[in-house]
Amino acid sequence: MPFRRPTQKNASSKTPRRYTDTLVRTRLPVDLLGVGMRVVKLDRPWAEVPVLFQGFTVETDEQLGLLRHYCDWIMVEATARVLAPLQAQIEARRQRREQPLPESRSLHEELPRARNAFEEGQHFVGIMLNQIEAGQELDLSAARPIIQHCVKSISANANAMFWMNRIKHQDAYTAEHCLRVAILAVAFARYLGMPERDMEVAGLCGLLHDIGKMRVPDAILNKPGALSPEEMDEMRRHTEYGYRMLSEHHTLDPIVANVCRDHHERVNGNGYPQALQAWQISRFARLIAIVDVFDAITSDRCYRDGLPTVDAMRILYRERGKHFDPEMIEAFIRMVGVYPPGSLVEMNTGEVAVVIATHPSYKLRPRVEILRNADKNPVIPRLIDLKDEPVAETGELYSIAAPLPDGAHGITLAARISELTGRA
Repeated sequence: MPFRRPTQKNASSKTPRRYTDTLVRTRLPVDLLGVGMRVVKLDRPWAEVPVLFQGFTVETDEQLGLLRHYCDWIMVEATARVLAPLQAQIEARRQRREQPLPESRSLHEELPRARNAFEEGQHFVGIMLNQIEAGQELDLSAARPIIQHCVKSISANANAMFWMNRIKHQDAYTAEHCLRVAILAVAFARYLGMPERDMEVAGLCGLLHDIGKMRVPDAILNKPGALSPEEMDEMRRHTEYGYRMLSEHHTLDPIVANVCRDHHERVNGNGYPQALQAWQISRFARLIAIVDVFDAITSDRCYRDGLPTVDAMRILYRERGKHFDPEMIEAFIRMVGVYPPGSLVEMNTGEVAVVIATHPSYKLRPRVEILRNADKNPVIPRLIDLKDEPVAETGELYSIAAPLPDGAHGITLAARISELTGRA
């Protein structure tokens, strides 16, 4: 029976849009699913998601969280009136991915809080690794509060945390890698439009994804040369070691242990430890897989130097659809950009700048802060947004001529962070 709105007095001449109460089915991003909606189909077999029934009405936030952990899309059954505003949100989400992550505070304002959150994370990871090495009971009670601090900072201005993430020490790779992956995972989850609760889950997955490596002998973990087949088998067991360790902690979302086990699975079925097919790999495991590999490629290791971001992006893009979720890869590249925040660059004018923020739609035109003039002498820092095509004193449009290594012309990111936060 058609649903009609009651006649309103003094109604405008414009005919209101009318909906019927007929049930229709439509595919929605899982983040738009709400309590009260009826789910009739998933983007993977029902047996691969821990739900009791095939087809059910969502009744609790816990059920929503479970579906968000495993699925990207779901088929729902509802009236056109219910679905119309959700369809509008789909387009808004698409447009948002073409924009930079929102900022409620400037990078300079947010950097002190980001530094505190980052250093809290470093301290926690150090304690956690020491507990594992000493054979002590693992205390993960501080993990969620630390990730929550990161979420708050990233929600205010992700670029401050991106700056912190670029400070790397080769001799502390494993510990710093866990924290860097957590931070990138939180930012990427936000960029994808995930709710804050799932940003926390993504951060926990990143923070703990490699915890099993602490069960791998140091001689294998830090071997400078190629691993033998037997050593490689032992290295790969870190996913299962970590899964067993995290499964014992019932305060964690089960998905965190699953991601620890599955972050080396690949969408072509050639990953490990279970050689899962694409539809069997959870949304969070696919997210962490990308962030994990990006940080590994761009970091110095005992057996090789890290690659520039542009080379890492080229590798990730080449492997989309084979090793990595293609839609996620393209979104990640848009978020990070060619010149990530914290990068040092030389302008076409000869001036030297540090990248403040990127713009997904203008990958070669980030926002930068000029720190040196054409003669490479210090100047009063000033911001310019290359997206706006500013003109230099020479009359030419500002552009980036080349990336520079950290430390070029006496500029280090660590020193700039110390200057802006007021402490060494």
